[in-house]
Amino acid sequence: MVSERKLRILVGKPGLDGHDRGAKVIARAFRDAGFEVVYTGLHQTPEMIVSTAIQEDVDAVSLSILSGAHNYVFPEVIRLMKEKGMNDVLVFGGGIIPDDDIRELKAQGVAEIFTPGSSTQDIIEWVKQNVKPKTEAI
Repeated sequence: MVSERKLRILVGKPGLDGHDRGAKVIARAFRDAGFEVVYTGLHQTPEMIVSTAIQEDVDAVSLSILSGAHNYVFPEVIRLMKEKGMNDVLVFGGGIIPDDDIRELKAQGVAEIFTPGSSTQDIIEWVKQNVKPKTEAI
């Protein structure tokens, strides 16, 4: 019998933005929902986030961006993940992101963007519906 492992979610806080309250709130909500959470801390580069995602064998990467760098950070994380063969790891996130940019980011491969006011319960339900745990090697 194969036991289903908990979802492993990396919560990344890229760039120079020092506002991490939202990232910590969502990390705690994910933990309380039964997910394993890897929180990167502040001031992470896309390379650092992808490296941690590989090391921790995560099922999804959630980025919190309030700095306005979302049009660079999301695509760069996705590019680096593809380069490393991480095609089975979803990227989603949240922040203060204009609707036009959300549409473009989704076209570039971001699975979902949550804006301020999104409930943690809605985000958790989205994760449960869209992120599947990797099967463990036997």
